[in-house]
Amino acid sequence: MALELRPYQQEAVEAIEAQWGASDNNGRTLLVQATGTGKTIVMDAVTARVLARGGRVLLLAHRDELITQAQNKFKAFSGLDCAIEKASSHAFGSMFPVTLLADSYRSVIDHLDGAKVLGVTATPDRADKRGLAEVYDSIAYEYPLDRAIREGYLSRIVAQLIPLEIDISDVKVQAGDFQASGLDESLDPYLPEIAARMLEAGCDGRHTVVFLPLVDTARRMADELNAVGIPTEEIDGNSADRAEIIARFERGETRCLTCSMLLTEGWDCPICDCVVVLRPTKSRSLFAQMVGRGTRLYPGKDHLLLLDFLWNTARHDLCRPASLVAKSAEVAARMTDIEEAGGCDLLDAEEQAARDIIAEREASLARELAAQRKKTSRLVDPLLFSISIEDEDLADYEPIMPHDMLPPTQRQLVAIEHFGLSTETIDCFGKASMVLDRLVRRADANMATPKQIRQLERCGFPHPGTWTFAQASRMMSMLSHNHWRVPYWIDPMTYDPNMEVA
Repeated sequence: MALELRPYQQEAVEAIEAQWGASDNNGRTLLVQATGTGKTIVMDAVTARVLARGGRVLLLAHRDELITQAQNKFKAFSGLDCAIEKASSHAFGSMFPVTLLADSYRSVIDHLDGAKVLGVTATPDRADKRGLAEVYDSIAYEYPLDRAIREGYLSRIVAQLIPLEIDISDVKVQAGDFQASGLDESLDPYLPEIAARMLEAGCDGRHTVVFLPLVDTARRMADELNAVGIPTEEIDGNSADRAEIIARFERGETRCLTCSMLLTEGWDCPICDCVVVLRPTKSRSLFAQMVGRGTRLYPGKDHLLLLDFLWNTARHDLCRPASLVAKSAEVAARMTDIEEAGGCDLLDAEEQAARDIIAEREASLARELAAQRKKTSRLVDPLLFSISIEDEDLADYEPIMPHDMLPPTQRQLVAIEHFGLSTETIDCFGKASMVLDRLVRRADANMATPKQIRQLERCGFPHPGTWTFAQASRMMSMLSHNHWRVPYWIDPMTYDPNMEVA
């Protein structure tokens, strides 16, 4: 019996099918889904549909653990039998309907020209997306961490700053990230103090996973934690009894696991309720993978505690807890300030940071509107419009996929101007598409038009972007009959568009 899909998983399956059926791409699409939200379940559902149509499926992964995990889950979910082969064996003619390959995925994809391709990844950073864009034509569906937490499918994350400053300013960068050997040398003198701080934070009563740069560092960290009274074991690829180590951790016989990169992927442990990242990184995807070991739900688990140490580095692109949910660098920076003022729930901090930034943007908008009161431009600036409707994604848009970077089409520009927006700052196809999407959705929902919003803001109404077309029209009619002055009995700052006005 097939596993019942969650609503977002069903949405993902339908979105993938829609992209595969679209005529404007080569059938290579990407699913971006946060760690712990069931990417394998979606792959299983998609696979079942392909097989039902008489097709065959090839699954590629870069680690054996991921292949084995997929095989086990496919068997459990749909009863599918899968063959596992190494890429070097060229097992394209396997007798099984589903074949799972490890490594060399790009060469295999290129070899199977014309096949429908689905890439599956956890939340990547922008650099990762640009790299993926070289292989995939589109992003079919995204289910980010913050949405999964809000909808109750993943655990809340509480970030707690540990005010221990660790100096990594001299660590070199290699292949875009901090060099592991340099991190090891810089981190070593701090291990005893880190262990003491973890004890103070209550790690002896939690199920904690600690990520470190190298296996040797992980072993030394385990020794330090045992010395302060936190039962700890180190686990790595050469551990002969990995299954037993993990079983003891899950039973609570040990309270902490230290590791290098072994547990970043392919390991589910919902009982984990504390993560310590002592492997500082510039990669948001790697950071999310480490934290993702503790985001799954578990009975009695209220939240995931994420211990965050201060890293003294000359580089400003180091991932911090805010990187997990912030939609822009501006929000992330504000969230980090909130965290450093005291422990915080990441979503609460993100909402507060967003409110603060919106308030600042509104103040800036007010100044801009004041400066433009005497201007008679026929069209509305898109940035001001995005701020007015409180759409941060539109305000901060940057293209990712190759086709999004193309110039906007003449048809797009004409349509945007028809809605009353200027096209002077719309410099790519992707931004034009997003602007049109917002405009059409607002029109379908009978929301206020850009021109109505601009006029009402000029008259001092603070949030006309949330008004309906009818509400805006009613006020515009009153203003018109009063020579475009606000009637004396109406206070724009406190006016409720839902109330009846004489």
